Amino acid sequence: MNDLNNPLSSNRRQFIDQSVNGFGYAALAGLLGSSAQAGDKHYKGIIRPTHKAPRAKCVIHLCMAGGPSHLETFDYKPAMKKNDGKDMPESFTKGKPIAQLQGRQKLKILGPQHEFKQYGQGGNWMSNIFPHLSTVSDDLCVLKSVVTSQINHDPAHTVFNTGTSLPSRPSMGSWVNYALGSDAEDLPGYVVLTSEGGGQAQPIASRQWSSGFLPSRFQGVSFNSVGDPVHYVKSPAGVSQSQQDKLYAAINKINTHSNQQFKDPEIETRIAQYELAAKMQMSVPELTDTTQEPQNILDLYGAKPGDGSFASNCLLARRLVERGVRFIQLYHRGWDHHGGVKKGTELAANYVDQGCAALIKDLKQRGLLDDVLIIWGGEFGRTPMAQGSGRDHHIQGYSMWMAGAGLKGGQSYGETDELGYAAVENPVHVGDIHNTMLDLLGIDHLRLSYKFQGLDSRLTGVDQTRSLVDVLS
Repeated sequence: MNDLNNPLSSNRRQFIDQSVNGFGYAALAGLLGSSAQAGDKHYKGIIRPTHKAPRAKCVIHLCMAGGPSHLETFDYKPAMKKNDGKDMPESFTKGKPIAQLQGRQKLKILGPQHEFKQYGQGGNWMSNIFPHLSTVSDDLCVLKSVVTSQINHDPAHTVFNTGTSLPSRPSMGSWVNYALGSDAEDLPGYVVLTSEGGGQAQPIASRQWSSGFLPSRFQGVSFNSVGDPVHYVKSPAGVSQSQQDKLYAAINKINTHSNQQFKDPEIETRIAQYELAAKMQMSVPELTDTTQEPQNILDLYGAKPGDGSFASNCLLARRLVERGVRFIQLYHRGWDHHGGVKKGTELAANYVDQGCAALIKDLKQRGLLDDVLIIWGGEFGRTPMAQGSGRDHHIQGYSMWMAGAGLKGGQSYGETDELGYAAVENPVHVGDIHNTMLDLLGIDHLRLSYKFQGLDSRLTGVDQTRSLVDVLS
């Protein structure tokens, strides 16, 4: 039946449109898209029980958007320092994709712009731009041989989030939300926070946390870092709770009646999202009010309530973990340093260093770190070759780190060559990171699939991937 010709559907649409324009409660539900998991319909996941005993309950992805230089952060290359300013051997770059340096003659080596030192009992190498993160070196498992397939920002983000450069695929947070649901009954199961500072802030499209072909209830919900965390979370002036309750009851009745006719999963989602919107009007203000945090915790993070900083977002990530949210993404936009890489990496690190270290320390002191997988890194790295005073995009080998979930800290895994150009020991593909994440959550990546266009689609796709859990534990 064509619902455009259905009087009930038409009246329903008019009623909702008018209601949303008049009531913040319904507007909040609309803003959420279809991300609800609440009430007696609280979604508990498609994989129950998990395929194996999980070692992590949730994931925090700290995305350093723009592509941090591994050569100024975690990959110490004394040979580069020795050969600073010399021609880059053509044997490294011939036939390899480079972004803006492609086709240029006489590429020059740019030596490390910061001093490196080994930290902790494990002896991880880190540059001096991370005075706080270096204090938790023994909690970090540094991956020094990560490779990806896309050399420009947006498609590289898409690969890391979805496992493919194809558009309209579900993000990894949506896959996890679909697989396991969430323990939070009054918050979305997948929350996104953003901040910026330290360099060119490349835009991040909201489709990076899209549910793609999965039902829209599994998409990420972006919270504002400044002001109201979610639009319309407060009721408009003059609208009482009883009025909102009556509106919700009427909308729910219409939705339920329509769903009995059409059996549309998106209508079921819409019913649930109004329930979640109602609960979020209570839970979100309490969640984001960090003024009641002890001063020593605010000082630990370097956070000021309401400042919208990465540090404050890290504190919110800990609070989201405590409330059972399954997947949390923090994007910090400021790591794109085509020029001025020395000062730029120092500035960008200054924005994120204390918050990252504090998040690990805070989770650890609360006994939560073993239940959480933290993933830190960008969409790619930067070239060993100079681009003026900066570095170009680079996909052949770069660094990330993981912490928590029972992984062994104070270690590094994989290596790039002596000039930091290509992964030469234990390459780690993006699909391997996805596989490892799912494994830690108790999910067999081959058994997490969704029928789409006649195929059983997976986050890890059809390429051969491996879990690193055994070698990193």
